[in-house]
Amino acid sequence: MLSRMMGAALLRSETFEEVERDGGATIQALLVVIFVTVAGIVGAILSSVEDVEVARALVLGIIRGVASWAIWALATWLVGSKLLKTQATEADWGQLARTTGFAQTPGILSILLFIPVVGGLISLVAFVWSFVAMMIGVRQALDYTSTWRAFFVILIAFIPVIILNGIIFALLGVWD
Repeated sequence: MLSRMMGAALLRSETFEEVERDGGATIQALLVVIFVTVAGIVGAILSSVEDVEVARALVLGIIRGVASWAIWALATWLVGSKLLKTQATEADWGQLARTTGFAQTPGILSILLFIPVVGGLISLVAFVWSFVAMMIGVRQALDYTSTWRAFFVILIAFIPVIILNGIIFALLGVWD
């Protein structure tokens, strides 16, 4: 799993092809999502000046992170294999779940959010890096030759994720 995470972080197409083909890697992708989510939560908690209920933040954050990943993988699969499919496109939800899960690997750096001045910049770099990894993963999983096509699939598929997160935040009273 660690070598696959490194391959994903190094943006290696062959790593994304490997996890796409390995149905057993779905659990590994889920673990990557959980690790990245926990890193982000810990970084946010350490940078917070407010008192935070750590257990609640971790549980709710992990639920939100996993749900977002699953919805994004589903939306990416639907958009990429139905709306923007090519002649070569052949994929299922699991392939997109695995590649998008491993693509989140650079997000582990968000644990460094608490570092004054550079923490926010590091988190921004990790987000962009993860987005680029996701473009490569989606391109490979959907058998595209165009990275731009993968870019637009990701953007369109992100809409349901934004809606889901908005609903979750509203239900949890985050915006109160």
